[in-house]
Amino acid sequence: MSVLPKISVITPSFSQSAWLKLCVASVADQGVEHEHIVQDAGSDDGTLDWLCADTRVKTFVEKDDGMYDAINRGLRKSTGDILAYLNCDEQYLPGALAAVAEFFRTHPKVEVLFGDAVAVNAAGEYLWHRKMLRPLLWHTWACHLSTLTCGTFFRRSILDQRGIFFDPRRRIVGDGDWIVRLLQERTPMAELRRFTSVFTLTGDNLSLTEQARAESRAWIASAPTMARVLKPLVVAHHRVRRLFGGIYAQAPFEFALHTQAQPATRVARRVTAPTARWRW
Repeated sequence: MSVLPKISVITPSFSQSAWLKLCVASVADQGVEHEHIVQDAGSDDGTLDWLCADTRVKTFVEKDDGMYDAINRGLRKSTGDILAYLNCDEQYLPGALAAVAEFFRTHPKVEVLFGDAVAVNAAGEYLWHRKMLRPLLWHTWACHLSTLTCGTFFRRSILDQRGIFFDPRRRIVGDGDWIVRLLQERTPMAELRRFTSVFTLTGDNLSLTEQARAESRAWIASAPTMARVLKPLVVAHHRVRRLFGGIYAQAPFEFALHTQAQPATRVARRVTAPTARWRW
């Protein structure tokens, strides 16, 4: 049996100490070969008091030009065969990286993989989940990105051969722009169809700001004219794909995460009434 590929996880960081501690813990206990690079912009909230001494991560402290510039900096320093980025308010679930590495090992032609994700509130309590569906160009550009970055994993070939990094000029929608460029290149993608990640609605998420909404509107307005004109049909097609792809169906399940109340060890959560409906 061949060796599993090494995974590099990049976390852009700036003054989110409490959340970053949970993020680091969730990567550290994965049990597979990996490196966790934290690209910190010079936090002033006490983050650097512990982060620079934490041997579970490789810490780089330097000014950057926003989140996507920080991610690119971390990606260029990485050494893994498989790459990912995980924000401070996100976590990996137990066994996630092992499942990701095994999938890439057995599917050598796939370059981008999407895992399913769970959304929780600041206390780590379940809100909703999102099963990923391979994105399509017009829907992603003219509607919204239907995947979450916390569940996105990709081969180094995306950088070394395709040269597709994140656009540092973006502040919020750089992940959607990145996916569009991958789709334009017909990059092979797949779904893992298991929960790999947790996204925390802390109340301070960048995606919920007016700046994010404004940038998103401007980016959608840049979509091809036909994509915008046919947007109702594009949305309907997407919903049919989700229906027949089993995206709306989910049996009760369990997951375990680190919480502010119990940061050192994982807390198990039982979901008896799963919902795919987004609740902010």
